[in-house]
Amino acid sequence: MWYEVGLTIFGQKIAYTELVGQVLALAVVFLAQRRSLLTWPVQLVSVALLFTVYLSAHLGGLATRQVVVGAIAVYGWYAWVRHRDPVFGVVVRTGSWRERAAVVAVFVVGTVAFALLLDALDASWAPWPDAAIFIGTILAFALQGLGLVEFWLVWLVVDAVGVPLQIQSGLYFSAVVYLIFAGLVIHGFLDWTRTARRLTEAAKSPL
Repeated sequence: MWYEVGLTIFGQKIAYTELVGQVLALAVVFLAQRRSLLTWPVQLVSVALLFTVYLSAHLGGLATRQVVVGAIAVYGWYAWVRHRDPVFGVVVRTGSWRERAAVVAVFVVGTVAFALLLDALDASWAPWPDAAIFIGTILAFALQGLGLVEFWLVWLVVDAVGVPLQIQSGLYFSAVVYLIFAGLVIHGFLDWTRTARRLTEAAKSPL
């Protein structure tokens, strides 16, 4: 099939769709760290390519994830256009403890429910990590659209689950990309945290 055409690196076959899709996914993290509006259109192209990759790898959760992320990217693009600060760019903030607890609850309940669904439909050979990545990704992009710093921490969880799953699926290039993701995510978390702190201090300033 056309989406399986690619090249061989170190004895491993990498489809061009996987290569370009994951490189663009890396670009998304880089752009998100800088709070650039280009984050979202680049994300849309990435998910379109990766949808075909995961569908061919029989990872229904990851394939479905691309569709949902595409929809969230449209919302995120709209939200970031509407909520911009002339000095700091996209307005970001840290979540409250109640919001953080809600994120954890949604992640746990969502993962269990989606894993059972994938297993029942025989849509994935690894339903539990597949489901965790799916739910974690949806949460991360939703929180990113809202400008919450904690979305970076959700991405770290996704990376921790994603690396071994990609390796076991034979998607070695994607596994390497997930490792690079982790480094970018840590840097992005620190950058957004500093920005959120400056915005909070600016809001409290009487001037």
